[in-house]
Amino acid sequence: MNRKSLALAAPLMALALGAPAQAHRVWLLPSITVLADTNQSVTVDAAISNDLFYPDHFPLGVDQVKVWAPDGTPGKIENAARLRTRSVFDVAIDKPGTWKIGTEMANLSGTFKVNGELWGLGMRRPGGPGGAGGQAGMGAPPRGMMPGGPAGPGGPGGPGGGEGGPRPQIAPDHMVASLADIPADATEVNLTETLNRNFVFVTAGTPTTQAFAPSGKGLEMVPITHPDELVSDEPGKFRFLIDGQPAAKLKVTVIPGAKRYRDIEGAQELTTAADGTVTVKWPVPGFYWLNASLTDDHPANPRAAHRRTSYTTTLEVVAP
Repeated sequence: MNRKSLALAAPLMALALGAPAQAHRVWLLPSITVLADTNQSVTVDAAISNDLFYPDHFPLGVDQVKVWAPDGTPGKIENAARLRTRSVFDVAIDKPGTWKIGTEMANLSGTFKVNGELWGLGMRRPGGPGGAGGQAGMGAPPRGMMPGGPAGPGGPGGPGGGEGGPRPQIAPDHMVASLADIPADATEVNLTETLNRNFVFVTAGTPTTQAFAPSGKGLEMVPITHPDELVSDEPGKFRFLIDGQPAAKLKVTVIPGAKRYRDIEGAQELTTAADGTVTVKWPVPGFYWLNASLTDDHPANPRAAHRRTSYTTTLEVVAP
């Protein structure tokens, strides 16, 4: 590392100690997050990669991306394209306030047995769509990868998740697409409910807060410091909720982008307080990837035994 690189990396050194590297993270990257006025467009990259914000692995499909205008009405995606290692699209910013752009995916996946034979629900067939907790039409990521959160039962952990056990080998003709397709006489039913969110926020003019109104379902983030008002010399504060209640002792990972220009990842591994809040310091200006994930035994669907939920966002931090 040369002197200039060392100087840039120095603020990140202490944060990197003890923080394990994690491959294949899902991210959305807006070209800009703060606009002076409307009648403009923001370009968003969407990918799954090893180094954050550098597309080197797999594109994230655009068909499941939604846009919410500041008043909660649907926004418009334009010029969408799926490239080799990333997808790209524009969002027309034609109303003042804070826009929400991203994915919100809920589904069930798992295994069961019929006459002693192993079957699977919602788990991708080799080479097909909808893998391990992913969804068909999502531009399915590699086996075991699920955008924005942990993998399905038995699969490798996705972004924000850990390593699972060996993925069960299930014949292609032993897959079902929905809960209703599981026979009544099925045994050893082991299903996991997933709810994963991955958003970015873009503000035209004065920031607004409707984009952060909680639904009361799964893991959500309600900012105390608005995501489009982050400055590198001021800590940002965020509150996490699980089913509408403060998510205490939740693990939150924050990683600056541009890892390919550093010898360290610079991850911050933080824990929320009893009221669900976490305070984040920004060593340098730039884009940051924030992820929180939770596994528990409180699924909304009574047929599921477990739940995995995650929240991911990309934040832009400007220089003072």
